[in-house]
Amino acid sequence: MKCTVILDKTREEEILIYAHQRNEIIDKIERMATDVTPQLIGYSRGEMVKLDIKDVYCFTVDGGKLFAVCENEKYLLKTRLYNVEDRLDKGFIKINQSSIANISKIQKFDASISGTLKVIFKNGYTDYVSRRNIKKVKERIGL
Repeated sequence: MKCTVILDKTREEEILIYAHQRNEIIDKIERMATDVTPQLIGYSRGEMVKLDIKDVYCFTVDGGKLFAVCENEKYLLKTRLYNVEDRLDKGFIKINQSSIANISKIQKFDASISGTLKVIFKNGYTDYVSRRNIKKVKERIGL
């Protein structure tokens, strides 16, 4: 792919891409150019916190409530998991019926003898990949 930058203060800024087909690089450029980093409002100890989705390790439902698991804190979200899933990019994957993981925040997978796949995140949080999603998760991470 060739890249050309033309500096012209008289024209409106724009990015124009000629490509044979859409790919992940084009998607990333488009997201960066439009600067639409999805954000959510999380609640913790009576405070409202603006969360960047890229900082979330995992979205999980616990006790019927949706939480965003971050580095050192879990934030309550006042929305549904499917609403959050619609806003996420390819950096996230649904690992079971009630959890969506940020692939870049996964430290390792631990396969047990019983066939379950345990996900261990960089912050120490753990969850499991359901049997239904094991194949999809393995394909996505290249196993």
